[in-house]
Amino acid sequence: MIPSAAPRPRTASPNPGVVASVRGSVVDVRFEGHLPPIYSLLRAGPDAHIAIEVLMQLDAHHVRGIALSPTQGLARGAPVADTGGPLKVPVGKGILSRMFDVFGTAIDRQPAPTGVEWRAIHRDPPPLAGRSVKSEVFQTGIKVIDVLVPLERGGKAGLFGGAGVGKTVLLTEMIHNMVGHQQGVSLFCGIGERCREGEELYQDMKAAGVLPHMVMMFGQMNEPPGARFRVGLAALTMAEYFRDDEHRDVLLLIDNIFRFIQAGMEVSGLMGQMPSRLGYQPTMGTELSGLEERIANTDAGAITSIQAVYVPADDLTDPAAVHTFSHLSASIVLSRKRASAGLYPAIDLLQSNSKMATPTVVGERHYRLAQEVRKTLAQYEELKDIIAMLGMEQLSPADRDVVGRARRLERFLTQPFFATEQFSGIKGKDVSLKDALEGCERILRDEFKDYPESAFYMIGAIGEADEKVKAAKTPRPAGPQPQRHAEPAAGTAGRAAEPGAATH
Repeated sequence: MIPSAAPRPRTASPNPGVVASVRGSVVDVRFEGHLPPIYSLLRAGPDAHIAIEVLMQLDAHHVRGIALSPTQGLARGAPVADTGGPLKVPVGKGILSRMFDVFGTAIDRQPAPTGVEWRAIHRDPPPLAGRSVKSEVFQTGIKVIDVLVPLERGGKAGLFGGAGVGKTVLLTEMIHNMVGHQQGVSLFCGIGERCREGEELYQDMKAAGVLPHMVMMFGQMNEPPGARFRVGLAALTMAEYFRDDEHRDVLLLIDNIFRFIQAGMEVSGLMGQMPSRLGYQPTMGTELSGLEERIANTDAGAITSIQAVYVPADDLTDPAAVHTFSHLSASIVLSRKRASAGLYPAIDLLQSNSKMATPTVVGERHYRLAQEVRKTLAQYEELKDIIAMLGMEQLSPADRDVVGRARRLERFLTQPFFATEQFSGIKGKDVSLKDALEGCERILRDEFKDYPESAFYMIGAIGEADEKVKAAKTPRPAGPQPQRHAEPAAGTAGRAAEPGAATH
C-alpha cells in the first residue's frame, strides 16, 4: 500500500502557530491569536505533511494534539497552520470501488476520486425520533448464522475470537454473499490490521466482481495510534452518506474493533490520562459509544455492521469484550476447539446468541427448531464426559440417538466458503434459510439415522447428503485410489479432523 498523508500545498493560514514541544505523537502548539477548537485539524512542518488533531486546550495560548501521521523531522519552532475545521473525508458515488486511508487519500494507485464532497468525520448519531423501530432479519447465506444467530438489519453483530480462528475469513465470506442478497453497498474498514490482508482482500473482491459495490478504508497497524483511532469514524461518515443521502442499505464490516479500543488506550496514555482496569483508558465506554451509536437503522436506510472483536487470551470477561457486548444485537463466538476439529465456520453454537431469535421476529417454526437444535447440542455436551470415561456402549438407546443427532447437526452446520475455495478445493455454497431449516428439521426427525456422519460434512442443502451416500455406494474403477482421511467413529469422545479439514 502507498504511505498515507500526502504533502499538501502550503496556503497562508489566518491563524498561524508554532510547535512548542514534540513528545512522540503528542505535539504542543502555541497560538498568538484565538485557540482552535477541540478536534480541529492542524497541519505542521515545512510542507504541511504532518496532520495533528487538537485534543486539549492547555492555557490561553497552547493546545495539545495527537499526530495522525509520523512526526519524524518535526522540531520546535516549526510553522503550524490551522485548517479551520476537523478532519474530513470524501463522500459520493465517486468513492465506490476505491481504497482510502484515514485522510481520504486514495491508496489503490489510482487518481484521486472526482465528483466528491468532503465531510467532517465527527458527527452526531441519528436522533431517536428518526430511527426505525421495525425488526427485520438480515440473511447471510451461512447456515449456522441464519438458523441459530440471526442478524438484524440495521443492527450490530460481533465476531468474538482469539487469533487464527477465522474472523477475517467469515467477514470476507459475508461480503461475497451480501452482494448477491442485498442491492446495497459494502464498506470494509480495517483498523490496526495487516496491510497484507488489505491487499489480499482488494484483489479477492476485484476477482469476485463485487468491487463496484464496495469501499475500503484502512488504518494499518504500522500507522500512529491517532490515525488508527480515527479511521472507524472516517469509514462511518462514508457509510452515513449512502444511508442518508442515497437511501441505500449499507453493510459496514469492521476488522477489528478491539484495535480501535487499543488505539484509544495508546492515545489516552500519550495524553497523560490515568488508566483504569487492566490499563484501558478511563473513557473507553464513551469512545466506543461514540462510534457504535452512529450505526443505526433509520427511515432513510440502514447501516448493518458486522465487527470482528479480538478477545485477549480468549477471555470473554476482558473489559474490551464486555463493553463491546453491550452494543450488539448478535454475538458470534468463535471456538478454537471447533477450529482444531475442522468444524468450519468454527462458531461455538451454545455461547453464540442473538436478540432476534424470538418467535415474534423469526417466526414460530424457526424459533422452535433453533431451540431444539440448541437443546440437542447441550445434551450432547453433558454426555461427553460419560462417553470419554465409559464409552458409547454405556449410554441408553435414547441418549445414543441424541448423540447421533447432535453430531449430524454439527456436521450439517459446517459449510464450504467461497473465500476458501483456493485452499480447500471445495466449491463454496450459499444456502437459503429455507434449506437450512429443512435440513435441521429432517435430522431432528431421525430421517438420516442410517447415514454416516461424514455425509453431512461440508455440504450446502440437505439433499447433498443423499448424493454423497449414493456416490459412496457406487463401485469405484480398479486401480490405485486417492488416500482419504477417516471420519471419526460416532462412539469416540474426541473429534478428529474431518475429511478435507486439513486443507480448509
